[in-house]
Amino acid sequence: MAKSFFERLTGSKPAPTPSEPPRERISQTTKKIAEAAKPELEAAPEGEAETVEEGELSVDIFDDGDYVTVQAIVGGVKPEDLDVQVTDEMVTIRGKRSRTNEVREENFFYQELYWGSFVRSIILPQEIISDEAEASMKNGLLTVKLPKRDRNKAQKLRVKSD
Repeated sequence: MAKSFFERLTGSKPAPTPSEPPRERISQTTKKIAEAAKPELEAAPEGEAETVEEGELSVDIFDDGDYVTVQAIVGGVKPEDLDVQVTDEMVTIRGKRSRTNEVREENFFYQELYWGSFVRSIILPQEIISDEAEASMKNGLLTVKLPKRDRNKAQKLRVKSD
């Protein structure tokens, strides 16, 4: 059975219930963003179907004066295991959170943390200058600062004579 949006977001497993609750409705835009964020899978050998489950990263996006700032909690992820890709209209954050010790399924009382690959693509509320974007991580908080492109600012050109 496919995981619900909440299960993909948090990585949690549902408690057994006599009947399944109604599924959340996800807007078409959210579905398109999720599809765009999925990595291209290599073809599996004939007869084998390969499924890759990825968690979805929770983010805060806000206007910070001259910047659009994206923040995400990525505790337990090494900086080298993060991939932040920026275009003028979109940011994609990919990573992998690895468990340091293996625990057998039957030994869990609760299993709410997400371990494994995660990805999040965000269509930005305004165009940014992707070449000047910066990413930093401190105490498990990833901060991506994206300088805004000012479309109303006129650039003065100097006219050269031949």
